[in-house]
Amino acid sequence: MSSVIASARFSVLDRSRTREGHTGAEALRDTVRLAREAEALGYHRFWVSEHHGVPGVAGSAPTVLAAAVAGATERIRVGTGGVMLPNHRPLVVAEQFGVLESLFPGRVDMGLGRSVGFTDGVRRALGRDKDDAEDFAGQLGELLGWFLGGSPTGVRARPSEGLTVPPFVLAMGEGAEIAARAGLPMVIGDLRDRERMRRGIDRYRALFRPSRWASEPYVVVSGTIAVAGTPEEARRLLVPEAWSMAYSRTHGTFPPLPPAEEAERRAMTPKERGFYEAGLTGHLAGTEEQVADELETVLKETGAQEVLVTTSTYDRSALLDSYRRLAEIVAAERGDG
Repeated sequence: MSSVIASARFSVLDRSRTREGHTGAEALRDTVRLAREAEALGYHRFWVSEHHGVPGVAGSAPTVLAAAVAGATERIRVGTGGVMLPNHRPLVVAEQFGVLESLFPGRVDMGLGRSVGFTDGVRRALGRDKDDAEDFAGQLGELLGWFLGGSPTGVRARPSEGLTVPPFVLAMGEGAEIAARAGLPMVIGDLRDRERMRRGIDRYRALFRPSRWASEPYVVVSGTIAVAGTPEEARRLLVPEAWSMAYSRTHGTFPPLPPAEEAERRAMTPKERGFYEAGLTGHLAGTEEQVADELETVLKETGAQEVLVTTSTYDRSALLDSYRRLAEIVAAERGDG
């Protein structure tokens, strides 16, 4: 029995990855379907992401998709992992989450990141540039202010003002310090670089200032977890994303996910092969026993209160089976299974 696994929350982030031979519309419907399945399995939250102009990702409007997810589920918390604040005016983001919270009271989370569009073309299309990410702390403060009421402009955010939508900061780079100084829960990844993750968490805890949003530090660790009947089957779950990542690193565009067996047959340059092999390592992948041992280590090392699972793969049945097996690990540690 592992008390750290039993006491942790487990949640899901689905990136609405498109698959070769399938449409973006199918990817979005897959996300909604997975949310219903995650709810039935007892996961705590279900989050969706924001990507613009990416061939391999259909999820470009996270608050819209979150509304569809919340409408299709009953209990699970729903949110964003995350809305990229530099891409938007804080008032508009506050209004969107105010509408979500009004429609689905007590179930909505506001996960916020500081990334801007991945390419120059996307940034131009958004009317943004890299420098817009530099004032993330200011944008965050403005956004939270709309929920508290009042503005130098005399405008009031409706229906957001007076509502409480829990904010989370997606911590990349200096994000941990921003989350700490704002007194907000932090989501940090990924599991492949444990040392960097621990440094970020230590910095966050050392600098944390209690706020009306959180009285003490709250850490969510995020990353890929793949559970299957054999280590080989678990590794196969990782192959499509590893290939797509290697392709993006060498071609500059992030493609749809290929079937694992097809990706394994494709010719790769030595550079691509290096990225591909790196993409297969460092994740929590294996049988139930192997993953339970790894999870216990990660949770003990980080002291995290929650795990956000971000696995993407081509085979949706295998993906659901992985989430089911992970839920069974947690249930067994809690004495529920």
